Amino acid sequence: MIDDLADATWDRELDDPFLRIGHRFGRADLRRRMRDYVRALVSPVGRKNGWQLAEHAGHRTPDGLQRLLNGATWNADDVRDDLQTYVADNLGEADGVLILDDTGFVKKGTTSAGVQRQYSGTAGRTENCQIGVFAAYATTRGRALVDRELYLPKSWTDDRDRCRAAKIPDERTFATKPELARAMVLRALASPLPIAWVTADAACGQEWRLRRMLEETAVRLRAGRPEVPADTALWPCRPPLHAGAEGGMGEALVRRRCQGPA
Repeated sequence: MIDDLADATWDRELDDPFLRIGHRFGRADLRRRMRDYVRALVSPVGRKNGWQLAEHAGHRTPDGLQRLLNGATWNADDVRDDLQTYVADNLGEADGVLILDDTGFVKKGTTSAGVQRQYSGTAGRTENCQIGVFAAYATTRGRALVDRELYLPKSWTDDRDRCRAAKIPDERTFATKPELARAMVLRALASPLPIAWVTADAACGQEWRLRRMLEETAVRLRAGRPEVPADTALWPCRPPLHAGAEGGMGEALVRRRCQGPA
């Protein structure tokens, strides 16, 4: 929970990023609403829904903030690029780490983009939820979120009418969560962020395109190990290999059971 002291600190520190991204919003009223919205997001408000954020910002209704998010003309990717430059200037170090992970947002309805019953690590079980894939940047100077992608299951990408109703662009096709993570890594490597390591879970670690790309760019990857099924037979040590019995077909190699520690 953000307390009042942290809220005041945020309020002072946000002036710089507001100046950096302000030109992305073409009118003064949009810039004011953007500032009000971001300040409300990092405020001590408990439930950050439209009404509570508007109340914290001193608005009578959430209409203005909702128009900013749903109807105003601005490009979220341009704002992300400005944010990455700001983070690089303030937190960048040569040994910076890009951290990839996904998280779930539990929902009750069926109209939120990408929502369906799927596993949510946040809830620890299968829920009706959205899944977002996120990238954070961390150094000894601090940490910050620097990118995001919404995961769209095939139940959505195969239904273009449903996508259009949720204002999902027609060019958006199905991509796995590791593929979304790889796209964010490519963007981060092209940004001013200095990155020496990428960390991710086992699912991303098994994405060979991501591993190959990082090998080619000399960025090191630290990924979690995949879970081993409970019925998998394991050796107590690395068993040696020896040639098959005389008279066998070719030089077929078989594993000899290890009789003790190696």
